[in-house]
Amino acid sequence: MRTALLQSSGRPGSVAENLKVLDEAAGRAAAAGAALLVTSELFLTGYAIGDDIARLAEPADGDAADAIAETATRHGLAVAYGYPERDGDAVYNSVQLVSADGTRLANHRKTHLFGCFERDHFTPGDRPVTQAGLGGLTVGLMICYDVEFPENVRAHALAGTDLLLVPTAQMHPFQFVAESVVPVRAFENQMYVAYVNRVGQEGEFEFVGLSTLAGPDGVARARAGRAEELVLADADPVLLAASRENNPYLRDRRPGLYGSLV
Repeated sequence: MRTALLQSSGRPGSVAENLKVLDEAAGRAAAAGAALLVTSELFLTGYAIGDDIARLAEPADGDAADAIAETATRHGLAVAYGYPERDGDAVYNSVQLVSADGTRLANHRKTHLFGCFERDHFTPGDRPVTQAGLGGLTVGLMICYDVEFPENVRAHALAGTDLLLVPTAQMHPFQFVAESVVPVRAFENQMYVAYVNRVGQEGEFEFVGLSTLAGPDGVARARAGRAEELVLADADPVLLAASRENNPYLRDRRPGLYGSLV
């Protein structure tokens, strides 16, 4: 499945402008044969926007979700986008996956909040594995810091995730996560991982880009630089099946030894 990674911070503070950026990128991705477009963390509103996060937060079936469903349908590709989700008084850092026919397939709330900024503005989610079927693959969702916990990604591997989508807001000086940790996660769990970052300066944060789609062999199929960019790569189920057949990690696990982890 050809997957497009939209490395962009959009226009922080403006949902309307970010919907336009997303629509334009969806057109380019579809023209290049992509079946799926993935944005960065909190793409819909921006990340470092303070209390405006709560003001701009929407429910999973809100107006922005309707607009993105229309974009997905018009361009004929699925979209996974980061946004602040309001549910009653709680605000979650979420990612939603919408199919090419506009159906909302899955919604994931970030389980591991990073730093005081996120803990001040969001409620943590409590569901580690969120999945949906798409293009013959089992697609999983998580957000940024979530992927840095090996237990999280292993749970996805054991649940059968083929392609893990990770909208992120990775900042300096932690670029080694994009460069090293993500390909290792893909290899040790025998899956594809699409890690899609923000770029540039927002408030106190400098986002480092380096978005990547890493394969089950630990090789980056696509790697963005440090500027706004749309990169594409394929998640190949044939290669994935062959890699899983040859790699013994999941078969050689001894869960009975791991009780101390919990």
